[in-house]
Order: sequence, then C-alpha cells, then structure tokens
Amino acid sequence: MAEPIRMRGAGYYSEHTQGAKLVIDAAIPLVLEAVGSMDLGTSTAPFGICDYGAADGGTSIALHHALIAGLRAKTDRAITLTHTDLPHNDFSALFRLLHGLLPGKPGLGLSDVPNLFSFASGTSFHRQIFPDGTLSLGFSATAMHWLSRLPTTIAGHVHAVGADGVELAAFRTQAATDWETILLARARELAPGGRLVFVNFCVDDSGFYLGWTGGKNMHATFTKHWRGLRDAGAIADDEVRRATFQQFYRTEAEFRAPFEDPASSVRRAGLRLEQCFTRVTACPYAASFRAGQPAAEFAQAYVPTLRSWSEIVFAGALDPARPEDERRALVDRFYAAYEADVATSPEGHGMDYVHCFMVIAKDAT
Repeated sequence: MAEPIRMRGAGYYSEHTQGAKLVIDAAIPLVLEAVGSMDLGTSTAPFGICDYGAADGGTSIALHHALIAGLRAKTDRAITLTHTDLPHNDFSALFRLLHGLLPGKPGLGLSDVPNLFSFASGTSFHRQIFPDGTLSLGFSATAMHWLSRLPTTIAGHVHAVGADGVELAAFRTQAATDWETILLARARELAPGGRLVFVNFCVDDSGFYLGWTGGKNMHATFTKHWRGLRDAGAIADDEVRRATFQQFYRTEAEFRAPFEDPASSVRRAGLRLEQCFTRVTACPYAASFRAGQPAAEFAQAYVPTLRSWSEIVFAGALDPARPEDERRALVDRFYAAYEADVATSPEGHGMDYVHCFMVIAKDAT
C-alpha cells in the first residue's frame, strides 16, 4: 500500500491559519483568569500544562508565553509544557519552533525560559495521556471536533453539516460518546483544583458554523469541486464517498450536556463547568478582500488556509493504488479549482470561525 499523503510540515499549518491564531489569542484572558483562580498552595510539584491537538505549535505559542508569564507572577515552581497530537504530526517543526530554530520565527521559542521543561506526546486526546492527578492546566483549541472514528461515510456531502437522517444520527452519537470519553480522560489527568480551557468548533444559536455564516458554504464548495473531479472522469465514485471528514461540530447544548446532570459520569468524576459561550471570529482573509485586496490575491491567500487542515481528508480518499505523483496532482487540481472559483466570484467566500469557549474546573477535593 502506498504511503498516505500527510498534511504539510515545516510550519505550513500555522503559517496559513491566521484565523486559528486569532481565536487562541482571544482565549488568553480566559487562560490567565483560570490560573488566577487556582490555589497554587505550597506544593513543590511541577505545574503541568498540556496543549491538546497542538499541530506545529505556531498558533498557540503566544498564549503559552502569556500563560508562563502569568504563572511566574504567582509561583517559582517548575513548569512542564506538553504538546500533544497524533503520531503523524510534524513534531519536528514543533520543537524547532520551541527552540527558536524555525526559519522566519525568531524570538518565539521558549527554550530560554528558566525552569520550564518541554515535552510532546503522540497520543490522541481521546485517550488518557498523563498519570492520574498530575496535570494542572489543560488547553485545546480547534481540535476536538475530530472524532475517534468515522461512524459512516456520507452519500451526498463531505461533512456532517450536510448529512441528515441515519448518517447525521451516527455522527451525533459518536460525537456525544467521544465528548464524554475526552472529559473523563481529562478528569483523571487533572489534579484537584485544576482547570481546562477548551475552544472548540461549534454550531451556534444562529445555525452558523466554520465556513458558513451566511455567505458561500465552504463545505458545500468542497463537495462541489470534489464531485467535479468525478464528473470529469478523474476519480471514481468510491473515492468521492471516502472523502468524508471525521468531524462533528457540536452545539453549545451538546457541550454543556455532561455537566447539566449532577449524576452524570462527568460530574461524578469531579468536573464542573465554570464558563461557556460561543463567539464568531471573522475570516482575516475575507476581511482583507473587503478592504480592497484584489480577488486573485485573496484566493491565493485564502485557499491555503483551507488546504492546511483539509488536504489529509481528500488525499486519503484517493485509491492508494494510484501512484503518489498522480494522487498529488489530483489534490492540486482540486484546490486549484477552488482557488479559481474564489478568484472568479469572491463575494461571500470566507472561513469565519465559530467556537464554543469553555472553562472547566476539577473539584478541589
């Protein structure tokens, strides 16, 4: 079997996802507030921080600088910072960033911070990553919409936002199971009094979600151009259907559900919800176009941010028996069609971010 095409390395993700960084920057006050509310006591144990689903680390590095500065104002305890993601993540780029060695990113590293120890884990956040009671603060942004498994493919669309009936029900059930699993794993990891700050994709009360806030629908556009390859005879029907995102955007009510029932397994594990709200972050690429950027330049800047996280889905849907260069050419053709679509008719295109911000605490006793 041919080696599957991976997401691009060398910092490509953070280089092309300005919106994701804006969302994380907006979470900095919540993180600092969470640290401020914690009783650090007289413990000499390290203060353990985790960034779940960190990718190459570039979008959250400013948050960690602020977090560590906030901690140093309260304690001189040793700090451990662990970035986690799946085993095929580009941890090389992550560590080059942390050590100030990534080209074009001078001064962003953390290697000169005294008494700070950096680690990485290639373990999914759907599993427990740390020993019981050893984590002080967990953070995750724009990651936990990824499911632990693909419950089904979708006949007429690439994403659960376009599913209905039994297909949609399968995704919703899987998402509820995964959310409980994620929370119970974090409950075991957290020390008493610890905090979680999660910033997840959601469907808000207006029905808005990532890539659709009233304009042209990003996932519908994905579907159109992927099916366009099939209609042109370039890919087969089974390759069309395999292009199903292993994702689900929960509603705020679905995020809150495990905390609403005092008898739930999550509440019995000691987790309680302190804050929960939704927020839309405008697509910075679309904002540049509205400010006067030429349509072709907008398309050239915008489509790579889509590609940075979606390419793995479309590349993985192609028959692995195809030569690697053929698969790469098909993926390039797909994104070129999307870019031409945006350049020709740019109005309404954009990837506004729709997130649910949550602060979760573990009972102190």
